[in-house]
Amino acid sequence: MDKSMLGDLDSLPEADKIRMSAMIDQLQIRDSLRMYNSLVERCFDDCVDTFKHKSLQKQEETCVRRCAEKFLKHSMRVGMRFAELNQGAATQD
Repeated sequence: MDKSMLGDLDSLPEADKIRMSAMIDQLQIRDSLRMYNSLVERCFDDCVDTFKHKSLQKQEETCVRRCAEKFLKHSMRVGMRFAELNQGAATQD
């Protein structure tokens, strides 16, 4: 995470730095889990039509793979765009 978003961490006592770092780690894990759960839910709803078989059928498997690829590419693109905008805003200050 960009230090400029949190202010100057160097001025904090060591215990607060450690606590802040732990909080950031927890937020990143939470966000990763939310993204994963959203991916699973969306692709499952879009691709799985029936529960007649124990495993995915070929067309369902292909659909899930494509859905996951699109979702991840979209998420990466949004993240890159956000970073570009954030970097542009930081240079304007």
